[in-house]
Amino acid sequence: MNYTTGDIQKRVDKYISQFKEGYFSPLSLQARLTEEVGEMAREINHHYGEKQKKSTEKNKALEEELGDVLFVLTCFANSLDMDLSEAFEQSMSKIETRDKDRWTRKEGESSNE
Repeated sequence: MNYTTGDIQKRVDKYISQFKEGYFSPLSLQARLTEEVGEMAREINHHYGEKQKKSTEKNKALEEELGDVLFVLTCFANSLDMDLSEAFEQSMSKIETRDKDRWTRKEGESSNE
């Protein structure tokens, strides 16, 4: 299934809006985001690093952890009435300008594409 960032934000908002509690505060969402990124890091370490899972640990997919990060990040954006597409565009414009000559380009690629 393919979603736009707008689709993702609407789906998360539809889910959250059915509960009286609504979105958590920005500070709580930041703590949750940190927790989810930590869980993602743990999975990366299990799959690509030296740390093996204990036999008693549940096998979580890295994709699931990435999805959890996206969900909380979307909650964060929605709670602050921010558009993820606009935030992404601002970030990419900055990165494409700042880092356009930072890395070694593949043959045939130019910095003004």
